[in-house]
Amino acid sequence: MTSSNEALAQTASSADAASDSTEESGAARGAQGRGTPPSDTSWRSRLYRWDMKASPYAFIAPFFIIFGAFSLVPLLYTAWYSLHNVQLSSLDSQTWAGLKNYTNLFDSEFFWNALGNTFTIGVISTVPQLIVAIWLAHMLNYRLRGSIVWRVVMLTPYATSVAAATLVFVLLFSPDNGMINWALDLVGIDPVNWRESDWGSQLAVSSIVIWRWTGYNALIYLAAMQAIPADLYESAALDGANRWQQFRHVTVPMLRPTILFTVVVSTIGATQLFGEPLLFGGVSGTKGGSQHQYQTLGLYMYDQGWINGNLGKAAAIAWSMFLILLVIAAINLLITRRLRKAQ
Repeated sequence: MTSSNEALAQTASSADAASDSTEESGAARGAQGRGTPPSDTSWRSRLYRWDMKASPYAFIAPFFIIFGAFSLVPLLYTAWYSLHNVQLSSLDSQTWAGLKNYTNLFDSEFFWNALGNTFTIGVISTVPQLIVAIWLAHMLNYRLRGSIVWRVVMLTPYATSVAAATLVFVLLFSPDNGMINWALDLVGIDPVNWRESDWGSQLAVSSIVIWRWTGYNALIYLAAMQAIPADLYESAALDGANRWQQFRHVTVPMLRPTILFTVVVSTIGATQLFGEPLLFGGVSGTKGGSQHQYQTLGLYMYDQGWINGNLGKAAAIAWSMFLILLVIAAINLLITRRLRKAQ
């Protein structure tokens, strides 16, 4: 009897141990099924890990390949040219010049004249352009009748080619039978030779830029205005603010980042201005007029590189323009950070 009881006890303890081990293995399998990945080293798991790590780089690789081939390599090659004496007629014979092209450039009165013209045309074209663009966007934001049609109309000048737009403005500013001089004559103002006068030629070129880019910037401002919460306008209206006060104290402060963006983009565009003054000047377009009165940095670079054949100096002009754009970008970054801290 005693031996049978001992056998039964041993059998029960063995069953308890087996059940405990079964529960532990089941818990392990449950934990594994709840999210712990199996630690296998099969080719599928390795392929999955490689895909998760490498696929983002594969997606962005085409952009960097195209950027390197068409932007970075030409930029570095231009820097190499700017440090050498290179003539268009003999590209194989290059001699080291160091910073001579830059020193000659900064000693040239034509460079500073082109830089001044670029700055003047940039200011004349940017300030009225952005003011009118904000006004147009404000009008469209208040559900002007036929707003969709007006949006298409405002985008039409931007879609027009530079050549077509400039040729139309050449006819408008013709000194003999242009519509602008005709309108001036109606109010008793003497006709202006728009190609030969300093301020007249710069104003004419700036008007082309204003006409082409005002509608584009207006649509950018309109999109930014429509993103402003309506609660701000409702709160201002409850405080007794009229539409002008709402525009001044609500719309303009909320548009500061967008205004800064358009100012920077317009400034960059003015620095690279080329097609409008070239076509406006006709046969003397590369010189920017008979007295270089509207020759921009882009025209000066083209004149030195492709007319005079001095590619080394033209490359130095190009890099000077690039450095100017870097300064503008740095100023933009500084102002943007201060605006974010102020908010």
